[in-house]
Amino acid sequence: MHRAHRSQKPHPTGGGPSALDLAVASRDSDTLKMVAAALHHKEVLLAFQPVVAARPPHSVAFYEGLIRVLDDTGRVIPAKEFITTIEETKLGRILDCVALDMGLRCLARVPGLRLSLNMSARSIGYPRWIKTLRKGLQANPTVGERLILEVSETSAMLVPEILGGFMLEYQRKGISFALDQFGAGATSLRYLREFYFDILKIDGQFIRAIAKTPDNQVLTKALLAIARQFGMFTVAENVESAADATWLAAAGVDCQQGYFHGAPTLQPPWQMAAQAEQARA
Repeated sequence: MHRAHRSQKPHPTGGGPSALDLAVASRDSDTLKMVAAALHHKEVLLAFQPVVAARPPHSVAFYEGLIRVLDDTGRVIPAKEFITTIEETKLGRILDCVALDMGLRCLARVPGLRLSLNMSARSIGYPRWIKTLRKGLQANPTVGERLILEVSETSAMLVPEILGGFMLEYQRKGISFALDQFGAGATSLRYLREFYFDILKIDGQFIRAIAKTPDNQVLTKALLAIARQFGMFTVAENVESAADATWLAAAGVDCQQGYFHGAPTLQPPWQMAAQAEQARA
């Protein structure tokens, strides 16, 4: 018995790509070219955003290193502008390698720093990425215990069995793992139990305006209960107001991240301190 072909939506002009299709394809092509050019010219940066304790004195628990590229005009382009387009391409793997290398070098230079870096589960099978990680860990024994690797919920579900084995291997080397954007995807609770993530980051769609959104309050409390059950440290993402920060602290969130506590910056405190010291010398 032959399976029926999926029906195709008729094109408004009778066939061929629409103007919208062409515009999307052109945009994606331009994005790929921009990222490729930035990699070629080494115009890739990390911006650093603090993740702070939810309760006073709101000390910084760690920083997240967020990838940025420069376009041909020198503008700083945040990851949200290009990551979806490149995520499934080789450029995505190369960018993961570059971000990891920069983050490991930063950890080696700044002994007191704890840093999280985003990774795609796809990169586990990319030889250059694994080589970069192993090299960084071998070069400085303290790096592993100060490194957090963040995997988005959607990415984690791509290769759950491979990811689980990878996590167990590198947790033994001191690395912590965070499940990023929790609640945005469709994580099987069975996998959540087996993964043993150290940190759970609650997706910003539940956090924005949470102080005045009862539905988000109920959902966030449920996510916090899941995290507590599995012994995971919790971070609320996209905290943007004092009211939201206060509600989250009362609800029992461990840490918060967002513009209320600090925007991503290319000039983190340790870099500014080093520059000030050089200026005095």
